[in-house]
Amino acid sequence: MSDYTLRQFQWGDVPAIAAIYKHYVENTAITFDTEVPSESAIAEKYAHLLTLGHPLIVAESGGETVGYAYASFYRPRAAYRFTCEDSIYLRPDVKGRGIGKALLTELLVQSRAFGFRQMIAVITADTANSIAIHEKFGFRHVGRYEAVGFKFDRWHDIVHLQMEL
Repeated sequence: MSDYTLRQFQWGDVPAIAAIYKHYVENTAITFDTEVPSESAIAEKYAHLLTLGHPLIVAESGGETVGYAYASFYRPRAAYRFTCEDSIYLRPDVKGRGIGKALLTELLVQSRAFGFRQMIAVITADTANSIAIHEKFGFRHVGRYEAVGFKFDRWHDIVHLQMEL
């Protein structure tokens, strides 16, 4: 039995989501954000996702939000409306407990139910664990962009992986 549950996003999750994301902005190149977004900016983004009906899932353990995942349009133009990009973030102290796998599993289910046909993962190339979990789910490498993100005084490549839903 797992020590976490998955559920739909609730507004009370915003502070925890902001704290989780802050860690990745300040300490990693997993995101190319260089400034930590405010809680109000995150709430605005999530309000938009909710309005669109896009999947937005939270992992909870011991009554605390420990991770989250969402899928939203890969690009804003109408022709891309059936293609989504996934995002999954975990509190660093809960990695390795299967929560990321559970979030991705549920995200795929909800993305299919929404009507997305393709999912794209855009991952910093040296993030082996993120690439590996996507590969385990059947994502395939479809591209690499070299030196497109500059963070922490160095250039980072990104890879694109894709899965038909």
